[in-house]
Amino acid sequence: MLPRLMLWLLRIAVILTLAYALYALSAWVMAQTQTLGNGPQLRVGLLVLLLLAYALLIAVPFVPGIEIGLSLLMLGGGSIAPFVYLGTIAGLMLAYFTGLHVAPALVGRWLADLGLRRASEAVMRLGLLTPPQRLEALRARLPARLAPHLLRFRHVLLALLINLPGNAVIGGGGGICLLAGMSRLYAPAPMLLTIALAVAPVPLLIWAMGRPLIAL
Repeated sequence: MLPRLMLWLLRIAVILTLAYALYALSAWVMAQTQTLGNGPQLRVGLLVLLLLAYALLIAVPFVPGIEIGLSLLMLGGGSIAPFVYLGTIAGLMLAYFTGLHVAPALVGRWLADLGLRRASEAVMRLGLLTPPQRLEALRARLPARLAPHLLRFRHVLLALLINLPGNAVIGGGGGICLLAGMSRLYAPAPMLLTIALAVAPVPLLIWAMGRPLIAL
């Protein structure tokens, strides 16, 4: 009993440490974005670090990395809009591929160690199903009239969820894409196209304006 308790406490400590590290990284990036508007030209080295940090943060569930992207766009304007756009795609695809390749048994054990037995059992059951069987299981849980449409247009639904205001409460873009990968219901190429179209409007608008929003 004691070793199991110690293992549980250790995992909680690791999770809290990672959460603090992500918070510190997020705060650092948000602070550094303020320096981008202080000069006529962007500092290339800082910009690269910011975009890498942004891609990492937006891939993490429940981390509002999109706020960093919006800050970069507002301060940097059209000159960095394509890079923020690519960083957003890279971060969300990273979350997707993480979910695609993570073993359901590993997630199930992790949930069980946290005491989430029902969630653990659900993940374990899903891990035994093929993608077509998962579609059927999902269809059975949805309203009969809506199920065919929701499943057929699931990529459209995914794009809407990524752009949903306040989606941080359901995991943010990173959490949504992580779950999409874990479901095995989204192939890589359509997923890439879905993300590319879903996140395009704001960077495209800023790029068309050409100037930082704070200068308008």
